[in-house]
Amino acid sequence: MHIVDILTRPVETIPAGQDTVLVDQIRLTAAGAAAGTAVDLVKLGNKVTSMGAIGDDELGDFLLMIMSRHGVDVSLLARRTGEQTAASILPIRPDGGRPSFHVPGANLSVSLADLDVEVLRGARAVHLGGMDVTFGLGEPAFFDVLDSLRERGTIVTMDLLSEMPDLLAMARSFLPHVDHVLPNAAQALAMTGADTVEEAAAALLADGVSGVLVTLGEEGSLVVTAEGSTRVPALEVEVNDTTGCGDAYCAGFLTGLLRGHDVVTAARWGTAAAARVATGLGSDAGDLEGIFDEGR
Repeated sequence: MHIVDILTRPVETIPAGQDTVLVDQIRLTAAGAAAGTAVDLVKLGNKVTSMGAIGDDELGDFLLMIMSRHGVDVSLLARRTGEQTAASILPIRPDGGRPSFHVPGANLSVSLADLDVEVLRGARAVHLGGMDVTFGLGEPAFFDVLDSLRERGTIVTMDLLSEMPDLLAMARSFLPHVDHVLPNAAQALAMTGADTVEEAAAALLADGVSGVLVTLGEEGSLVVTAEGSTRVPALEVEVNDTTGCGDAYCAGFLTGLLRGHDVVTAARWGTAAAARVATGLGSDAGDLEGIFDEGR
């Protein structure tokens, strides 16, 4: 998912009629489970190429510009004539909460034809962002590509965007073809119908992944592998905005794996990255330098 986020804070109520409320800050950022994670991966020292689809509109122009400025290779992003680039408006509450208004745009039309399989074969890792709303990739041909990548030693991780049971049920078909899945608690419960996150993680693990990492907000995350389960606590920070924390967690986790760490240690890196992003406004907030020390 490649999304432009328009954020403002602090917002306690939506003004009535045509009233105006003064706020402290308004930002536009590259966001979403693909674009937001890509930016954080670059900030963590990785070389990143992003694939997917955006519109041929001004929002698409902005997304290409800001991702490029951060160092992401956007040359393989497809542009859809006449389609809108996905975007969200997020009025951030004083406690960091983030209700949203969202249009999915060109993300809904992504298919295998939009991906450069040869480039994927040269990658050490592939992160699948928002597979529950990228309907065109839920097909056997793409699953075959993922299987071939894993056979070559490529790490494949996946996270999700929505909390809609029907969409999440579709995304579950990806699990036999990925190494690690990183849902939040609501997604894990909706995807499985389980009563607890522990039961949900066990059910997802049984689908064939090597690791299930359920993010739990201020309670940290639950890491479940065949060796057992571990609770990784959140770091104490002053939370300004939770937008992009899940994307940052994915980026920190994947970077930890690429550095040769085990799943639990990599999860601590993800936790540190998420904590740093929570102190600012937007998915690209915070300097991620030094999180490797915090994640140990």
